[in-house]
Amino acid sequence: MARTKTRRASGGREARLAARRAPLTEAIKPVHPGLSGGRYKPLSDGDVDKIWEAAFELLETVGMADAIPHCIDLVTKAGGTLTDDGRLLFPEKLLNWTLEVAAKEFTLYGFDPKYDLSISDERVYFSTAGAAVLYLDPKTRKYRDTTLADLYNMARLAHHMEHIHTFRRTMVPREFKSARELDLNTAYACLAGTTKHISASFFSPDHVDDVVEMFDMVLGEKGAFAKRPFLSGANTVVVPPLRFAQDTCEGLVAQVRHNMPMDVLSAGQAGATTPAPLAGALACGLAEAFATLCFVNLMKPGHKVFLAVWPFVSDLRTGAMSGGSGEEAVLEAASAQIINARGLPSSVAAGMTDSKMPDAQAGYEKGVTVALAAQAGANLICESASMLASLLGTCNEMMVIDNDMLGSIARGVRGIEVNTETLSVQAIRETVHGPAHFLGHPQTLARMQSDYLYPEVAERLDPSNWADLGSLDMTEKASLEVERILAMEKLVHIPADVHNDICKKFPIHLKL
Repeated sequence: MARTKTRRASGGREARLAARRAPLTEAIKPVHPGLSGGRYKPLSDGDVDKIWEAAFELLETVGMADAIPHCIDLVTKAGGTLTDDGRLLFPEKLLNWTLEVAAKEFTLYGFDPKYDLSISDERVYFSTAGAAVLYLDPKTRKYRDTTLADLYNMARLAHHMEHIHTFRRTMVPREFKSARELDLNTAYACLAGTTKHISASFFSPDHVDDVVEMFDMVLGEKGAFAKRPFLSGANTVVVPPLRFAQDTCEGLVAQVRHNMPMDVLSAGQAGATTPAPLAGALACGLAEAFATLCFVNLMKPGHKVFLAVWPFVSDLRTGAMSGGSGEEAVLEAASAQIINARGLPSSVAAGMTDSKMPDAQAGYEKGVTVALAAQAGANLICESASMLASLLGTCNEMMVIDNDMLGSIARGVRGIEVNTETLSVQAIRETVHGPAHFLGHPQTLARMQSDYLYPEVAERLDPSNWADLGSLDMTEKASLEVERILAMEKLVHIPADVHNDICKKFPIHLKL
């Protein structure tokens, strides 16, 4: 009898393990891209309205300095005013028009259509981002300069991270002396590494033209990129407080011409380049980003734009950035709430730990900041994976660990479904009058994959089994996962002959 029971228990366990190992269909996965957030609201509706009113007042009465001629021309023709001291004022009528015509939803294309993302309402997606100049090797605990090979490998790694939905460049390769080489090689390395949607920044509008020409070559047809633009521009459009970044604004013109989606991003630092009170930081950043949204819509009403209000936080004792602080967490969540309240696509920054290593500090700072932003319903949460050292550093192992974190946060965003089946009254009745446990119940086996998410590198073994397998910590397990993925066959969506032609025409240094 004992052996029979053992075989039955083993058989049930084997069935559960087989079900666990089986590939999941998209329909049954416990989390998927674009889950709806919006449950967390750090601001009341009245507070949201007050911040919008303050932002509009700033644009009407203080305005923006250093507008480029094209922006001045469009805004003044629409009723705006250029003051004697060069500040461009935006009338309320124009601001309200922008709210009406700005895109409220759109598709963010991947190079591969299976990675297309539907941007609308409070649907949540996770993205990398950053301009790190240092790369961490956790085995040596030392940082070194970032390289193009690092960026390419990180794009390859992100391609296999289920909970990273878009890849925005995470670092600035340090080997390039010219801005053109940097921009072209950065965008190309992102495309070569993944067929998900990608994003990069540009120093010059000419570089936008060059990148689009390269991508048209990959697609095999001039103008093909504009039909399905799979790269978006990441644009820091202001020099706070309330001044346009002129070179970036010139780049917006080229991006609109090529039908390229974009962020229009304000990233002031509270207590330094924006007010220290958090509400003032939000109002100032919103005014700056919204002025740029107005400019873009005057060029092309309804262009695909994320309104990106990214107020950063200073440690006011030292002036140093504090990307993992509680203040940063609530600011980015509030930013999402403010933008979504007007139906506009939102982009925020969360996951910017101040820790220099993938340690407990990194874990709690990333977890708190990303979770609040996701629960607030931010459409695109940038900086959400791989970043360290207040955005100065990045690390492959950190990306793998963060992928686990993002999956867990997404499961929280999904919430709990309550219906006749999930309330389980019948299953409870059967179990109470039967085996007195739910391990073998059909509902348990049916729900173990659809309701529960299992991490890739987080540790769940008991101490004895953990010791038997080498007593690896999470970073060591992540290193093994990095090695496994980078040893896999590379993507081949760029034909070798096209790559060679691109390298002949443009200063591309990537070896495929």
